[in-house]
Amino acid sequence: MKMKYLDKRGWRRLLKSTYDEKLTYFNDEKFLVSLIDMKEIRSPLVVPVVNKEVKVVDTNFKWMQILPEDRKYSITVMYNEKWEKLQYYFDVNTEHYLELGNARRKDIYLDVLALPNGKYELVDEKDIHRALKNKKITEAEKDEAYNIAHHIMAEIDKDFSQFETLADYCLKKVRE
Repeated sequence: MKMKYLDKRGWRRLLKSTYDEKLTYFNDEKFLVSLIDMKEIRSPLVVPVVNKEVKVVDTNFKWMQILPEDRKYSITVMYNEKWEKLQYYFDVNTEHYLELGNARRKDIYLDVLALPNGKYELVDEKDIHRALKNKKITEAEKDEAYNIAHHIMAEIDKDFSQFETLADYCLKKVRE
């Protein structure tokens, strides 16, 4: 498992950025929301998402990260320079630390990517199997990660708009 900081400290692709974060509540649930505005980057990043090439990093792109206190996943909503949503990136995590100035999460390799239309895919399965083989995680942790990922996908199938509503609310709060 890897500790990941929301401010992207040490990310070499990002040369200059602004970063803001806030604690907020939505439907009685506590969240830490952060926003990175990429002012200067080393190079753009284009990734495959559900059989589509999506540029997720470029100058003036933004990433909003939503870290729920009581869920085993976080959400990164990626925006282009016009504030159009590019993708929802669900990271499966084992722990969240909602500390202003030091917000972080313990990532357990498996992720779910969703396009703004709600189509999604499970990714990074090779990473989780490699981590198990190298004894960085246990079989029980791998099984828990898959259970969480399947829960995320079931929630997307049931009502993707819940994530859109949460993202819109969090974006409004972090930009206040």
